[in-house]
Amino acid sequence: MTTANKITIVRILLIPAFVTMAIYYGQSVQRAEPLEWQRYAAIAIFLIAATSDGLDGYVARRYNQRSALGVILDPIADKGLLLSGIITLSISNWSEIDPEYGRFPVWFPVLVITRDIVIVVGSAVLHFLNGKVVVRTSWTGKVATVLQMAALAWVMLQLRFLPMNYVVWAAGIFTLVSGIIYVMDGVRQLQAGGHANARVG
Repeated sequence: MTTANKITIVRILLIPAFVTMAIYYGQSVQRAEPLEWQRYAAIAIFLIAATSDGLDGYVARRYNQRSALGVILDPIADKGLLLSGIITLSISNWSEIDPEYGRFPVWFPVLVITRDIVIVVGSAVLHFLNGKVVVRTSWTGKVATVLQMAALAWVMLQLRFLPMNYVVWAAGIFTLVSGIIYVMDGVRQLQAGGHANARVG
């Protein structure tokens, strides 16, 4: 249990704390008695969890603490925080004045979750058939992640200088495109392993 892994575990434990504060704040908005300290607490927890992502990576590199456990825990913490934010802010409305700025449309979390499930299932199939999986991070995937984080910021910070739908649609488009790219890459790996074409006779 290295220091880097301990930081990652703390990040994972912060996820339910963020979800709790986010839901409580949404409930206070529904009662028309928004408790702003709950919103600030949720934002603070999310920021701490997000920024500590770089910290555990730095500690692992600086003190040579890379481990097999860290390889598993780090993506769980990253995806867990991002997905919990998107899902929570899809079922909890943070704006009584303008609901369009208070929650995500239903299709957004469905798209993000579906893409991640396809990637996980596809990786499992590749591992089973080819014995190895080569995950090539695409620039569209990185842009999708940045835009997903931006969409979260639009709701949590109630930003208004650009319509939230623009940010959500941009995040959705890049999420879809990156998912297609990952699927195509997976098919190419299956073809290279001789598993993509059915045998006749």
